[in-house]
Amino acid sequence: MSLIPRELLGNNFILFLMISSMMHMALADGKTLVLLDNLNIRDTHAIFFRSLADRGFDLSFKTADDPSLSLIKYGQFLYDHLIIFSPSVEDFGGNINVETITSFIDGGGNVLVAASSDIGDPLREIGSECGIEFDEEKTAVIDHHHYDVSDPGEHTLIVADPDNLLKAPTIVGNPSDKPILFKGVGMVADPDNPLVLDILTGSSTSYSYFPDRPISQYPHAVGKNTLLIAGLQARNNARVVFSGSLHFFSDAFFNAAVQKATPGSLRYAQTGNMELAEALSRWVFKEAGVLRVGAVTHHPVGESTPPAAYTITDLVEYSVVIEMLSKGNWIPFDGEDIQLEFVRIDPFVRTYLKKNGDKYSVQFKLPDVYGVFQFKVDYNRLGYTHLYSSTQVSVRPLQHTQYERFIPSAFPYYASVFSMMGGLFVFSIVFLHMKEKEKSD
Repeated sequence: MSLIPRELLGNNFILFLMISSMMHMALADGKTLVLLDNLNIRDTHAIFFRSLADRGFDLSFKTADDPSLSLIKYGQFLYDHLIIFSPSVEDFGGNINVETITSFIDGGGNVLVAASSDIGDPLREIGSECGIEFDEEKTAVIDHHHYDVSDPGEHTLIVADPDNLLKAPTIVGNPSDKPILFKGVGMVADPDNPLVLDILTGSSTSYSYFPDRPISQYPHAVGKNTLLIAGLQARNNARVVFSGSLHFFSDAFFNAAVQKATPGSLRYAQTGNMELAEALSRWVFKEAGVLRVGAVTHHPVGESTPPAAYTITDLVEYSVVIEMLSKGNWIPFDGEDIQLEFVRIDPFVRTYLKKNGDKYSVQFKLPDVYGVFQFKVDYNRLGYTHLYSSTQVSVRPLQHTQYERFIPSAFPYYASVFSMMGGLFVFSIVFLHMKEKEKSD
């Protein structure tokens, strides 16, 4: 016979179910589908995959042509993130195709794509949908001035200078002097797409072409326009990263020593690939650079609650809580360039928010214009998710009892009125008491 009451058992069982569901939800947030050309890539890129697993990602490894593949079931996405390490795939298996992956991005999913010189058409089409154009199959990035000493002679084993990285620590991590080893296909960005990020570019002497052919036409990419790694943050905050090199994420490139073939170059015991790959994975899978809006408050200065409608020229205080995701926890965001706009059709007031404890606040005077306005915070910065907050309020004109009795600018008119009254009074007295002299005969 159990010594624990049934009611307590029932409560414990419910608590157990709640904890289990919360743990399942926590794991579901990191569900990641990894598509590979072959399962050997899982071993050759073990360090990268291990770092993801150690950070809590639930990785599902499949070959890209697996007939059981599926991203969507019953209208719901089965995964939160997608890794495509299958450059040479010609047709995805199962229910996955280019349109499915595009819909996955449109639905807020994050994608990491690694290509190579053996790139197939599906990856080229995915790149085109995101504003990235890969070079032809069998081409590679070539640089006759910045190649590694272990290059076999084609000058395709590129040593990329860390100065060519995008100046955004949120995306590429903290600055480092370690060069980056790259071997793969080149890319160019669509100049009409403002959302594309040039994360790592080639040097001014790099270009993309067939390594075993003499140059007979203008290369696809030349100089700084040659992209080695590119990114995209869509308007729905979905993130995509394209790497022209699958070797970039490999254990061999992570642990390799690197030295430019030019005389006098320094030798580094290890490349900067591991640090950069980890920073890119944190950014693309939204472990870094994620912002959210917390509590928003506004009220007249000296009060604690907002009125039904503000009055023109009121002194108002606005405050908002902005948080950033860091290592799985939401912490107060530290920014000095967050602006508040008080908007009707166009902004009437634009001012910076100042950090005040865990929130940002500002006091300002409402304009002498009535109507329906919005307190609007629209923060869009490189490497961070788009932060938007809008709060609608009404502003009414002064009531009749709120106008001043005597307006200082009208004092001359008041003086003229009283002077006229005084003049009339004096005139009346003079007129009433004036007596004409009688005319004598």
